Amino acid sequence: MPTYVALMKLTDQGAKDIKNAPTRAQEFIKGLEAIGGKLLGFYLVMGEYDYVGIAEAPSDEVVLTFLMGLGAAGNVKTTTLKAFKLEEFASLVKKLP
Repeated sequence: MPTYVALMKLTDQGAKDIKNAPTRAQEFIKGLEAIGGKLLGFYLVMGEYDYVGIAEAPSDEVVLTFLMGLGAAGNVKTTTLKAFKLEEFASLVKKLP
């Protein structure tokens, strides 16, 4: 399955309701699993972003739909990166002319 890295920033709404953020994170995980995804890691981070989630999901379309729903809830804004494992990287490089 493809791997995705979601960088998340709290919205004003999410920051005001920070005490419920761990519960929302658990709901996020359940929602991800419901679409056939698997959480590889979830972190509270310091710096430009508030959370980083690393997950596998069946397709770009599935993860995009899931993240649009997450954003629509109003607690976080996301920036999503599709990630390639080292083996995939090596395979891609071998295809270079």
